[in-house]
Amino acid sequence: MNNHVYKQLELTGSSSVSIEEAVTHAIAKAHETVRNIQWFTITETRGHVVEGKVAHWQVSLKIGFTLD
Repeated sequence: MNNHVYKQLELTGSSSVSIEEAVTHAIAKAHETVRNIQWFTITETRGHVVEGKVAHWQVSLKIGFTLD
């Protein structure tokens, strides 16, 4: 059995469409330079309102990845 060591990064993704898309953008961007991403936890959700409607979502999250 392997013992893993994890490191965490804090990210904020954004989207004008949805919370899920904001998370997906953040993870996809991190995946470009970070190997072995294993999990994520949403820590904060915010939105920008324009004329009484949600115009933009911002989602802060922590991602965990294993170290080589």
